[in-house]
Amino acid sequence: MSATFDVNERPDYDDVLQTIADYVLSYRIDSDEAWDTARNCLIDTLGCGLLALRFPECTKHLGPLVPGTVVPSGARVPGTQFSLDPVKAAWDIGCIVRWLDYNDTWLAAEWGHPSDNLGAILAVADHLSQQRLAKGQASLTMRDVLEAMIMAHEIQGVLALENSFNRVGLDHVVLVKVASTAVAARLMGADREQMLSALSHAWVDGQALRTYRHAPNAGSRKSWAAGDASSRGVRLADMAMRGEMGIPGVLSAPQWGFYDVLFSKTNKDQQLKPEDKRQFSLPQPFGSYVMENILFKISFPAEFHAQTAAEAAVTLHPQVKDRLDDIDRIVITTHESAIRIISKVGKLANPADRDHCLQYMTAVPLIFGNLTAEHYEDSFHEAHPEIDRLRDCMEIVEDERYTREYLEEDKRSIANAVQVFFKDGSSTDQVAVEYPIGHRRRREEGIPLLEDKFRANLATRFPAGQGDRIFDLCRDQKALEATPVPDFMELFVI
Repeated sequence: MSATFDVNERPDYDDVLQTIADYVLSYRIDSDEAWDTARNCLIDTLGCGLLALRFPECTKHLGPLVPGTVVPSGARVPGTQFSLDPVKAAWDIGCIVRWLDYNDTWLAAEWGHPSDNLGAILAVADHLSQQRLAKGQASLTMRDVLEAMIMAHEIQGVLALENSFNRVGLDHVVLVKVASTAVAARLMGADREQMLSALSHAWVDGQALRTYRHAPNAGSRKSWAAGDASSRGVRLADMAMRGEMGIPGVLSAPQWGFYDVLFSKTNKDQQLKPEDKRQFSLPQPFGSYVMENILFKISFPAEFHAQTAAEAAVTLHPQVKDRLDDIDRIVITTHESAIRIISKVGKLANPADRDHCLQYMTAVPLIFGNLTAEHYEDSFHEAHPEIDRLRDCMEIVEDERYTREYLEEDKRSIANAVQVFFKDGSSTDQVAVEYPIGHRRRREEGIPLLEDKFRANLATRFPAGQGDRIFDLCRDQKALEATPVPDFMELFVI
């Protein structure tokens, strides 16, 4: 570039965008495990959304922006009477499924919850299907929904394997936006140019900061941020389908692209040295790996890095419940990511603060033998000062093996160990749990419990007969896949 002009030669689309576009438009999923896991992911995600409808802080966000708005072929929000435009429906569905931090998880260099994309997928599929039926055309089926879920999981998860957005202060919902944009555009019938345009706009958007996930600013935005991102994906896909031009060098443009502005190290005068530049790494081709290896939150509505700590605490509960006043210290041995994300001391200001505190999520099951969404509420916390007393006794220790195996492809453990020491010098055994029950290594043990979780969540919203019909359909892979999307969504209307 000269000091007085730029060379205005429009580049090809960045390679990463082309790789994502080609995957979404041409890949064929032939993994039975991926299809089956996607079905279990669907029911678990919807169940989490139904459970969240019990909490007014969640439901206050739902519904049309203008009360009384009637939307032709509106997309339904499960568990409600709302029928909304697909952008707002994606926001609402994404909000409810993420509200309680109880849906699936992916852990790598970046973290996230790929089922957050279900907001965009269901909203678009329901709306488009109703439009098609009104024109005498065939509806999308739930197989199309499951396929979009597998692809969204794969895009979000593979991008997270070696690319740490949290290290540069960005929130992982950027990956929800990108994945939702891609699969929403696919469902809308995008060609390659439209797909690339949509993806470029997802990256060029201003990206959310992680501020609302960390002490001392953790708050409820983390519960609706993914809904916001998935709805934005729908909006950008729609714009591309209307012919909006793309931004080919959105990632790689010198000085103005995502890599230089948001992903690389900078100094005071914003001049990047070659060694400071970062670009995305795609360590493996897109396929169905992420869905096959997804982590389910089965036992506890808790940030995933604390799941095994909570499980260990439940095991120790019988040994400590009658000796709470005798506790001298509690040692939690954990991994680096847990320390960086959820280890915190001091006052916890709100439920969102508590469900991202390793010490709180260990103290509650030590005392009560369980950890539920209600345990994060202000009223519960205020009624039980012993929780904070135990937090004050806790020591957090990193185990380098735990940290290493957290990232190893053949392990991807999320290990924690808990040991309680008493004032008389005695102690419990150290209870270590390296793989949570929602891990792929514990699928056989976990899926029956996942189904129990879904049935219980259905019962919070629907009469027994309606819940049974939903449950029976969702357990039948072939019947579910063949079900038209509007018929499926109608089952969830109250």
